[in-house]
Formats: sequence, C-alpha cells, structure tokens
Amino acid sequence: MKPAVVLLSGGIDSTTTLAIALSEGYDAYALSFEYGQRHQIETEAARRVADSLGAKEHRVAKIDLRIFGGSALTDNVEVPKKRLDTEIANGIPVTYVPARNTIFLAYALAWAEVIPASDIFLGVTAVDYSGYPDCRPEFIDAFETMANLGTKAGVEGTRFHLHTPLIKLSKAEIIRKAVKLGVDLSLTHSCYDPSLEGLACGECDSCLLRLKGFRGAGLKDPIRYAKE
Repeated sequence: MKPAVVLLSGGIDSTTTLAIALSEGYDAYALSFEYGQRHQIETEAARRVADSLGAKEHRVAKIDLRIFGGSALTDNVEVPKKRLDTEIANGIPVTYVPARNTIFLAYALAWAEVIPASDIFLGVTAVDYSGYPDCRPEFIDAFETMANLGTKAGVEGTRFHLHTPLIKLSKAEIIRKAVKLGVDLSLTHSCYDPSLEGLACGECDSCLLRLKGFRGAGLKDPIRYAKE
C-alpha cells in the first residue's frame, strides 16, 4: 500500500479526508497538532478518529502559535457567535490563525520526506467555509509547487502531490460522503469554543456550518450541544 500523510484535526472535513485516503488504498499516516489552541478536545477527537478508521500511525506535533497570537483560537480574543450565513461567507474572521495551514503543511511535508511518501491529504473546502485564504485552490497549488522545489526529495525526482478531495464539496455533501464511507461522525469535534464539559457551543461559525451541513444532508448531528 502506498503511504500518505493526512492532516487530521478531528473535525468532519479532515476525518472524511482520512476515510477517503484509506478507501483509495493508502497507508495513512495521520498528523495532528497541539498548537496552543483554546482546548485539547480537538486532538482527543483526532486520536479517536485515527483509531476508529485504522490509520497506520498517528502523531501529534506540539508547537505554540500563542507566541504570536492574532487569532481568537490562540489569543485573548472573543470567538464570534450567532453570525448570519452572509456574515460567515464574507471577509476573514478572527478565528483565522495566521499561516496555520502553511505551517501544518510544512510539518506534513517534512514527515512525508522521512517516511518516505509523496502524497499529502488535507480536508480543505472552498465551498462552505469561513473565508480562510489558506483553504483556496490557489494556495494548494502554490504549496505543491514549493514542496517540489524546496525539498531534497523533490530535487532528486520525487513528485509531491497535495490531495484535496473535498475542495469543491459543500458541508452537506461532505457529510453524505462520510456516511457513505461508514465514518462515525459522533467521534468528531468542530466547535471553536466548547463548554468545560466538552460540549459544542452551537453558536460559533464552525458549529453553525456543521449544523447547516447536517440539515442540508437531511441528517441529525450525533454530537451533543451545550444548548439543545
């Protein structure tokens, strides 16, 4: 089986991406991050998902983006709540973490060189998302070019490929895809601002997009919310 590095946050998109990589016959090396985000629930969900789906290996890289801050996820900035679809779809919100996907992909690329693997999967989407610039096809193409120019493996003939199987799918389509692949979505976590008990707030952009996706898919979200 061909090895691939899969970025895994524990959310619906990255979980579905891991399931897709496995369904396509890859040995999946899942990579998650403790980057100074508000909570550890995210990495706990990633561990559950990696175990459930059968990743070949799962590693959690520890970095600290709090030294820069600049985001509601890594700084003392309030997470936006109860925003309308039109607000979520316009502009870049304060939950954007500066250069996060660039940093995560750089780590994935480093691990890929060591394994060695020439394929990297990530669950970005340019349809139902919060306007993050590092989720766009242009960014993915540019990083893939850089990966092939700036690595020993690339210079010596390895051709790195960045796979973004969800990039043109809506959240509802992603959820349907996950269900078709047998993914247990109750293991996933999406909320930016969970309660102390780990329950999703149901009001942040990520929760609202998740709930909208389940409605669009005609399904009930299996996770618990603080306000139900």
